[in-house]
Amino acid sequence: MSKVLVIGAGGVSSVAVHKMAMNADIFSHITLASRTKSKCDAIAESVKSRFGVTIDTAKIDADDVAATTALIKQVQPALVVNLALPYQDLAIMDACLAAGVNYLDTANYEPRDEAKFEYKWQWAYQERFEKAGLMALLGSGFDPGVTSVFATYTKKHLLDSIETLDILDCNGGDTGLPFATNFNPEINLREVTAPSRHWENGQWVEGPALSHKQVFDFEGVGQKNMYLMYHEELESLAKFYPEIKRIRFWMTFGDSYLKHLEVLENIGMTSIEPMMFQGREIIPIEFLKALLPEPSSLGPITKGKTNIGTIATGVKDGVKKTVYVKNICDHQEAYAETGNQAVSYTTGVPAMIGAALMLTGQWKGAGVFNMEQLDPDPFMDMLNKHGLPWKVQDLDAPLDF
Repeated sequence: MSKVLVIGAGGVSSVAVHKMAMNADIFSHITLASRTKSKCDAIAESVKSRFGVTIDTAKIDADDVAATTALIKQVQPALVVNLALPYQDLAIMDACLAAGVNYLDTANYEPRDEAKFEYKWQWAYQERFEKAGLMALLGSGFDPGVTSVFATYTKKHLLDSIETLDILDCNGGDTGLPFATNFNPEINLREVTAPSRHWENGQWVEGPALSHKQVFDFEGVGQKNMYLMYHEELESLAKFYPEIKRIRFWMTFGDSYLKHLEVLENIGMTSIEPMMFQGREIIPIEFLKALLPEPSSLGPITKGKTNIGTIATGVKDGVKKTVYVKNICDHQEAYAETGNQAVSYTTGVPAMIGAALMLTGQWKGAGVFNMEQLDPDPFMDMLNKHGLPWKVQDLDAPLDF
C-alpha cells in the first residue's frame, strides 16, 4: 500500500484517480493537485460518491519547482503521477529529484513556444535519476503507452522479429457537436497540425500534415479515413527496436473536423505566436481553447467506440506473419464507470496501471525508462482486469499501403 500524488485535473486525471480509488490495496492514499483546486474537489466528490473513498486535494502551480517540491515533501508520496500539461514535465521531474520521489507521466515534454515534442529533453535526465536511485517512467498512457507495450508483447510472444509496425488510432465517438477535441484542445491541435513523420530504413521521412490518407475498416466502428501523423512513441520505438524497418502512426479524423481545422488554421486561430488584442498579449490557440468545449464535459454526450492497436509484420518460426493487437473501448461504458469518455479512459487506465506496477515493484529501476524497456506481461494482464481488454488477430497479409 502506497501514497501517490497526482498532478493535473483533466479527464485523464479523473479516470486515473477513479481507477486508483478502485484499487485501494495498492493506492492507500491519493492526493490530487492542480492549479484549479475546484476541479480537484469535483473529482474527489465523484470518487467519494461512487466508491466511498476520500482523497485529498491541493492547489499547485506545477511550473513552480519550489512549490511543487514543497508539496511533494508535505504529502510524502512514493510516486508522483504527472497528468498535467506536457509543458510542465521537466519542472515536475525537477521537483521529484529535489524531493527524492519516483515519477510517471503519459506524454513527453513539449516547449510552450515551439510545437515540437520529442524525448531528448527527458532522456537527458537519465544520469540524474540513475544517480538518485529514482525511477522516471515516460509515456504510460495509451499512445504512447499501451501501443508500445503491444509492440513489446508482440516481439516477446508473437513474432521472432518485426519488420514493419503500424499504430492505428481510431476514435469512432460522436458528440453531436459541430467541432470539439477529445482531449486538451491546445495539445490536440498542435499535434494534428504538425508535419507528418515516420521511421523508414533508419531515417525519418517527413511530409505535410494530414496529406497521406488511407481508408481502414475498424472493428466496432466501421470504415474510417485515417491520416499519417507523427506521434511520440515512434521515437522511442525506433530507439529500442532499431531492427524495425518502418514504423508509422495513423489517426482517424472526420471530414467535418478537418474542415473546421482548415478554417481555423487559415484565419490564424491555431497559431502559437503571441499577438496583441485590445492592449494585451494573447496566444491565438490558447484563446481558441477557451472557446471550445472542455473535453471532460463531453462524457455524457459521446457515443460510439475507440479502436486502437498495432499491426506488426515479421517472422515467426521462419514463416512471415502479420498480427494485429488491439483494444476496443465503448464511450458510454467508460462514462458509466468513471464519468469520462473513452479517450480519457484509454489514457487514464494505463496511467493507473503503470503507477501500480511501479508501486508494487513489478516495474523498477534507476533512471529514465520508456515503456518498451519493461516487461509487457504484467501490464497486459492488468489491462484485461481493469477495463481495457485486448485481443490478437492474425491477418492474412501485411498492410498493402
